[in-house]
Amino acid sequence: MSTSSRYPFTAIVGQDDLRLALLLNAVSPAVGGVLVRGEKGTAKSTAVRALAALLPPVRTVEGCRFSCDPAAPDPGCPDGPHPADGPGGERAARMVELPVGASEDRLVGALDIERALAEGVKAFEPGLLADAHRGILYVDEVNLLHDHLIDLLLDAAAMGASYVEREGVSVRHAARFLLVGTMNPEEGELRPQLLDRFGLTVEVAASREPDQRVEVVRRRLAFEDDPAAFAGRWSGEEAALRERVAAARALLPQVRLGDGALRRIAAVCAAFEVDGMRGDLVMARTATALAAWAGRTEVAVEDVRQAALLALPHRRRRNPFDAPGLDEEKLDEVLRDAAADDPEDEPPTPPEGQAPEEPDGGDDDGPGPDGGGGGQPDPGDGDGAGDGSGGLPPQRTEDSRAPAPEDAPEALTGAEPGDSGGGTPRPASAEQQAVAAGEPFRTKVLSVPGLGAGAAGRRSRARTEHGRTTGATRPEGALTKLHLTATVRAAAPHQRARGRSGRGLVVRRDDLRQATREGREGNLVLFVVDASGSMAARRRMGAVKGAVLSLLLDAYQRRDKVGLVTFRGREAEVALPPTSSVDAAAARLQALPTGGRTPLAAGLLKAHDVLRVERLRDATRRPLLVVVTDGRATGGPEPVALAGRAARLHAAEATASVVVDCETGPVRLGLAGELARELRGTAVTLDELRAEALTGLVKDVTDHHRARRAA
Repeated sequence: MSTSSRYPFTAIVGQDDLRLALLLNAVSPAVGGVLVRGEKGTAKSTAVRALAALLPPVRTVEGCRFSCDPAAPDPGCPDGPHPADGPGGERAARMVELPVGASEDRLVGALDIERALAEGVKAFEPGLLADAHRGILYVDEVNLLHDHLIDLLLDAAAMGASYVEREGVSVRHAARFLLVGTMNPEEGELRPQLLDRFGLTVEVAASREPDQRVEVVRRRLAFEDDPAAFAGRWSGEEAALRERVAAARALLPQVRLGDGALRRIAAVCAAFEVDGMRGDLVMARTATALAAWAGRTEVAVEDVRQAALLALPHRRRRNPFDAPGLDEEKLDEVLRDAAADDPEDEPPTPPEGQAPEEPDGGDDDGPGPDGGGGGQPDPGDGDGAGDGSGGLPPQRTEDSRAPAPEDAPEALTGAEPGDSGGGTPRPASAEQQAVAAGEPFRTKVLSVPGLGAGAAGRRSRARTEHGRTTGATRPEGALTKLHLTATVRAAAPHQRARGRSGRGLVVRRDDLRQATREGREGNLVLFVVDASGSMAARRRMGAVKGAVLSLLLDAYQRRDKVGLVTFRGREAEVALPPTSSVDAAAARLQALPTGGRTPLAAGLLKAHDVLRVERLRDATRRPLLVVVTDGRATGGPEPVALAGRAARLHAAEATASVVVDCETGPVRLGLAGELARELRGTAVTLDELRAEALTGLVKDVTDHHRARRAA
């Protein structure tokens, strides 16, 4: 991308924390990269692409595909060895993008196994990690990448090198880059273990200030009308910021991180119960980079505070339903306590423009001790103020949804809907307010029987690229996973005819065999939840929500997509279309009100429509239907017969189904069991969903489907 066609970094309005985090990584790549979380349309990608123009140029060995530095070439470079002080050239720092659908070979590089076997040559084609060496590697929608690709990516970022292993043939090359990932949390979260591998994280959101939104639109339209002229107007600010980055890089080795600052860092990480030592190390590097960015040679208290706000929020996440965040009041208290232990230290002061009595950071005007914006000129009204991206979402406490007495009427409990996704319940005479979910519990696997071929996950058996080897086949297209034994067996009978004379095996392309492997896939778990009046007993609905929440947690751990259909009154609705965001499903569930009749048939038909559309979108992802109901069907003509016909539609398509029977009391009608038989699935009670009672459930589901196939 040419400089004139790239939106200038200094022209970005607001997003102070985002800009500061990127600049700190430009000053000190050892910080470990940035994860940018936020809604769509908030300049995440624009800021990352604009950063490349601020990095200093790179000197490389002439003809080296791995961008070796002529002053210190990599001794293990596949294109080496390179002579010291050999010929070199200069190029701009690269910004390499990793597509969501990239293969492993595209990321780490491809090794030609055929030539390695037949000719004994390490024919290696570099991947994106080699292209990004000494530049920026940008991953848009990093949360949608397959887990094994994220593992490879983060391992290379941590070690500064990439290793490619194929059937005993290995290649290593340097891979040091500034890693930036962006994601929309609505589309699914990253695992806490992967979140921890990113140095910094920032939350971004669109400004709610009209003046600032006007300025964003004005600048964007001006850029689209004439990119070159727009870039020219900001060239002075870009040059000044580029010089400041270079000056901060030069100053960085002189910055002193004293014992007092180290004690504060350790105290903060201990107080917030940060796992491991990576948080301490990242905070230390970030505080040092902040001091260099401000032109100081000593790390100050405000550097430690700002480093904590950037480096720790994502390390506080313990489960998928926890929102990243940091209690700023607690942070200031910890820093004051640490300062009290060292009489030479001054008490911590919050960054300029931020009042200490606003711990949620709602009106943060600056990303750091010096504003950190980096030479952004004043364009007029609305420019320069933060747009809310510096603040962290307020944490919801347990007291905010404390349960009312069990004997209180449902409509008087005052239970609040979730803050996101559910919205305000629609007024209706029979509707009752949302009930808080019961405590989640550990469940065991509900798996889809048979052998699938869907996206990698941890639920059902499937043919995958990674897993145990189960056989061999002729490759279709390029060979990716060699089955060495099968290849040797195929080539061995033809050695005399091929004129073999030495010890080497003469291998032809027709001899190559692709390994077939079996692992686990993720499924689409579609919940169909009865929210009618018959489910409205307070203790029952709380238990139902707790059970579904437990299954959602299990779906998160097993890399499933989830969807939520609810039915009550006269209709069913898709409360959440199939998504990878399990926490979005949990929010919808928490906000679910109850009341009205029980249109069971409508719920099943709506689920059938959802699954039909999803099969067209992704035919390889197999569904698991989980119906949560007491089995009653009311409203409309012949509601029971209609529900039976709707259930048989799912059975005809062999959809794996589980009915969670919510019926309670001494007298039970067994209607949920009848529904399970119509679905050709299995029925379990709420009590049987618990892990200690669930041992036989997977076997029951599998046995039902085996019996169906036998019939």
